[in-house]
Amino acid sequence: MVPELLNGGNHEDSRGLICFNNIFDSYSVKRIYTIENVDTLFIRGWQGHKVEQRWFAVMQGSFKIVLIAVNNWDNPSKKAEKTTFIIKAEQLDVLYVPKGYVTSIQALALGSKLLALSDYKLNEIKDEYKFPLNYFE
Repeated sequence: MVPELLNGGNHEDSRGLICFNNIFDSYSVKRIYTIENVDTLFIRGWQGHKVEQRWFAVMQGSFKIVLIAVNNWDNPSKKAEKTTFIIKAEQLDVLYVPKGYVTSIQALALGSKLLALSDYKLNEIKDEYKFPLNYFE
């Protein structure tokens, strides 16, 4: 599987604004949490999962999320290809991150809030991998 941006949308009328995503299927989701970086300079990364899948949606502001497919979890290539996504709260886009990827997450606006969803409960499996921010070139 490959990462995919599931495009949402919005509708505004005299009653207000509705943001929606009619593509995202939450059937596999077992856990949700939010991420708020301390500022726009801080980059949360590299962290990922060999087995766990995740989905990200911006609740407020905007985020840059960079993904790398890990080729070897014990000694990943430092020159691995990066894929960058910019997701915003204006419409309820959902970024699907399949198993086998690490992410770096950076808020692009102060006060940004990211909703994260996982297909495993906390501590259900031991599947968290972290690499220093400067590991990948």
